[in-house]
Amino acid sequence: MGTGHEVSYADPRSFGSKFGSHCKETLFPDDPFRTIRNRHTPVARFKATLDYFVPIFEWLPKYDIRLLQYDILAGITITSLAIPQGISYAKLANIPPIVGLYTSFVPPLVYAVFGSSKHLAVGTVASASMIMANTIGAEVSATENPTLYLHLVFTACFLTGVFQFLLGVLRLGILVDFLSHSTITGFMSGTATIICLQQLKSIFGLKHFTTHTDVVHVFKAIFKNRSEMRWQSVVVGVVFLAFLQLTRFIRKKKPKLFWVSAIAPMLVVIIGCIFAYFLDAEKHGIQIVGELKKGLNPVSIHHLNFNSQYLSATIKAGLIAGAIAMTEGIAIGRSFAILKNDQIDGNKEMVAFGLMNIIGSFFSCYLTTGPFSKTAVNFNAGCKSALSNIVMAICMMFTLLFLAPVFKYTPLVALAAIIMSAMLGLIDYEEMHHLFKVDKFDFLICMAGFLGVTFLSMDYGLMLSIGLALLRALLYVARPATCKLGKMPGTTLYRDMEQYPDGTRAPGLLALQLGSPIYYANANYIRERVLRWIQDEDENPDNKGDTVEFVILELSGVTSIDMTGLETLLETRRMLQSRKIGMAFVNPRVGVMEKMLKSKFVEKVGKGFFFLSIEDAIDGAYSLRREMQEKPLQV
Repeated sequence: MGTGHEVSYADPRSFGSKFGSHCKETLFPDDPFRTIRNRHTPVARFKATLDYFVPIFEWLPKYDIRLLQYDILAGITITSLAIPQGISYAKLANIPPIVGLYTSFVPPLVYAVFGSSKHLAVGTVASASMIMANTIGAEVSATENPTLYLHLVFTACFLTGVFQFLLGVLRLGILVDFLSHSTITGFMSGTATIICLQQLKSIFGLKHFTTHTDVVHVFKAIFKNRSEMRWQSVVVGVVFLAFLQLTRFIRKKKPKLFWVSAIAPMLVVIIGCIFAYFLDAEKHGIQIVGELKKGLNPVSIHHLNFNSQYLSATIKAGLIAGAIAMTEGIAIGRSFAILKNDQIDGNKEMVAFGLMNIIGSFFSCYLTTGPFSKTAVNFNAGCKSALSNIVMAICMMFTLLFLAPVFKYTPLVALAAIIMSAMLGLIDYEEMHHLFKVDKFDFLICMAGFLGVTFLSMDYGLMLSIGLALLRALLYVARPATCKLGKMPGTTLYRDMEQYPDGTRAPGLLALQLGSPIYYANANYIRERVLRWIQDEDENPDNKGDTVEFVILELSGVTSIDMTGLETLLETRRMLQSRKIGMAFVNPRVGVMEKMLKSKFVEKVGKGFFFLSIEDAIDGAYSLRREMQEKPLQV
């Protein structure tokens, strides 16, 4: 029994209407300005606009003072993690350790004003630090010309901020979606591996090391400089690393004791400073951080270097590190927001990240994002708002003003142990195994990133992984899924017969479902696939001579179609007519139907060959078959 309804042939929408609709769906899928539109007075609309673009004006007036104690506790807790991480990751980026502390002062204040996440704690990350060191270090040596190198790091941070800010303002967060979950997993695991390997220099107490990051060069350097190894440094490093891993194990077994692992890096730094000061560690081959100056961030805007000789390196470092850091930060913010049934705006986060990196580069900071470790500690410490970032910035201000020189005795081996402990937690073996079980191609994409970063370089690993992911996306476009539909017993439902083998095909009829847009890239494949479905049915001995006389194409999954696709459907129809096989179309969507009307496709085929459901198509198929046999072939 058919539906009794007819297909709509309404006049196509105007170009302006369609263009506006497509732009909205592409750039504003979340309709972010609906709260502004709903305001009835200019003042209310202005306030809603200000609340949207500067989130602190939205949440601060509503802030419950009773929550302040939780944010203060969380802010102090993440400061204890920010100090050792800041020093460690600055060393990883080959810049002065004090810059790592500067980076936990200004950017958190900026994020607290413009960020939309309640739980994200901003700071430096190892992957971005490594990318900076690897990319800029290829142009300028951090040891031979440290001042120029530092200025280029500030410049790369500025360019990162501009890149992130423009992506957010132009609503181009869709571009970041091309960094798939598999790519991020492989890249981050590979980066964590090479960062761990780089720390072997400090663990072994080596004075000479390779500038390359791949596994082969690292082990060659260790073997070549094995005479420089100091057993004292190895013992201290192993003890610190074992202690840090033990605290992570305790946190995993008893989540309520999260603070144990949160303060562990700070304890390592304090114990390391005491050890180095009283035992004169340098005489025993254990290197220390060195002088750290007191004082707040010096202005560095005049140090930004846009010399064409180095511009390509700073742009490359800014774009790669910015994309990875931004993707990681947004993903982490969303993950913790979901746990509290909150929602964050990805594009607003891009704007916030961009502004804090732009402003940070003016005040001697380098690339900042939302690291997982610090955010997890902030969340578990009970933070209630972005005020915890302000508390961290205030604590860091006092550290810079009064306590910074104390940390000059921090042993490099202690920082290496802190970095290694953090990185070991980023090598996601379980997720790799999960990808292998669920989707082998996703696993291949992940391993391309992991092995590429580990054995070649970070650039090549990332490009290999993204290349494979794009290849997969192109394969989905060029080879879309089609399926044969069968009627489920006792119902009017039609489902994929491969998934539901008990479905039945009406005698002489073949219903096929197309599940993707029809473009120039896949049009020929769809035509060949339709013809092959017919051939398979005709040659199937189980059908006992029941040949296909009519093909029904179910188009509800076809979201769009271009002229090549329309011409291919007409060509397929003519080919089938020459074999005395009819073709009908079921439920084309509004965008597809508009193009069919404008291109005269409906006129050429005939409105009688369009139906609202498969049941309607089957009911009308036999009369259409007779009509088609009487009608001369149209070319």
